[in-house]
Amino acid sequence: MSNWSPHITVATVVESSEQPGHFLLVHEEDDGLMVYNQPAGHWDQGETLVEAALRETLEETGWRVELTGYLGCYSYTSPRNGVTYLRHAFAGKPVEQVHNELDNGIVAALWLDYDTLCAKREQMRSPMVIRLIEDYQTREPAPLELVAHIDTES
Repeated sequence: MSNWSPHITVATVVESSEQPGHFLLVHEEDDGLMVYNQPAGHWDQGETLVEAALRETLEETGWRVELTGYLGCYSYTSPRNGVTYLRHAFAGKPVEQVHNELDNGIVAALWLDYDTLCAKREQMRSPMVIRLIEDYQTREPAPLELVAHIDTES
């Protein structure tokens, strides 16, 4: 019997309202490599998936965002570390940049267009980064109500 347990993460695809077609990404260090990723991170105990997505986006980019929909659930097993990630992806729009302090390991938060991202495909943290943007561009996100949180008091 295996103790296999996927890592549950959240990610947010945020399109600029000032520069349509530009997306908020982070340039970060991952196992000694410099990579690009959506604002993303692990789901912490005691928070909803929506709260996790909002927190990670703010921590990693300094941007407060409004989530506008649910893009879906994605699974990926990294060939670098063998870990399987189960990512809940959200669409969002920028509300305001509230600070410039970035999470540990993040070098920069920046807005990049799709063509630039494709040219940097080999520098993505995982194939999920571009896939999420492509899905965002080609289909409507599901309503956020699809991501339910059931309280113990309910």
